[in-house]
Amino acid sequence: MQLLVRLRRDGETSHSDLRQALGIDGASVTRLVKEFEAEGLLGRRLDPADNRYTLAALTPAGERVAADLERAHQAYQERLLDGITPQQQEIVLGVLLHVRANMIEQESQ
Repeated sequence: MQLLVRLRRDGETSHSDLRQALGIDGASVTRLVKEFEAEGLLGRRLDPADNRYTLAALTPAGERVAADLERAHQAYQERLLDGITPQQQEIVLGVLLHVRANMIEQESQ
């Protein structure tokens, strides 16, 4: 679903850029794009500037699905954060960012 939301936010995007943005391999991007294309949620075309690359873009149906996903995700986040003050949210975010940095450091060793 991240792929659909990414396309909604960024517009027409190359498979290569999607791979990098989503942190998945090229074969996975191609498989997902083909699946969503078969469902009528996006279309593909060769990049007119460089036909070695394929571009993906949402169809109107894909735009509606991605918008629904974003709204549902926003509502979910609001339910998760219900009763938690903005100050408490900042503290948790800071801790999580620190944990992430520690994980990255450990992986590089």
